[in-house]
Amino acid sequence: MELHEKVADFTLQDDQDKTVHLSDFKDKPVVLFFYPRADTPGCTIEACGFRDTFTKLQKAGAVVLGISRDTPKAQAKFKAKYDLNYPLLADVDEKVCNQFGVLKEKNMYGKKVMGIERTTFVIGPDQTLLRIFPKVKPEGHAEEVLAAIKELKTK
Repeated sequence: MELHEKVADFTLQDDQDKTVHLSDFKDKPVVLFFYPRADTPGCTIEACGFRDTFTKLQKAGAVVLGISRDTPKAQAKFKAKYDLNYPLLADVDEKVCNQFGVLKEKNMYGKKVMGIERTTFVIGPDQTLLRIFPKVKPEGHAEEVLAAIKELKTK
């Protein structure tokens, strides 16, 4: 995905097993954050960061969507355990991960595996890609995204 490119609509199941389309959020900026796996340490820090910054992001007009390859059931458990206040999308067949190019070769305990590289995308109200945060460090990331959303609003 390239900056200022139109983001193609996609459809996924959320943590409630409801169908969600990117186009459901037309007219609002969307924060789409990809994380490797529900309920793992880094992902928990990142997800809780968005939880704690959610009200400010909402006030800035943004929608927050977390996305990983976990099942809707695993997403629901993760959401409940940490009281997450935004939808988690299940990309079990990796269609959206491939659309955004976040699947990368990783080294896990000496083995090469394909996994999600923690990446956040900010999509504008017109479904144009406005910002990419690659190789995200979970600590403080949600505040960094909030600052970017506010900055985009002033442009």
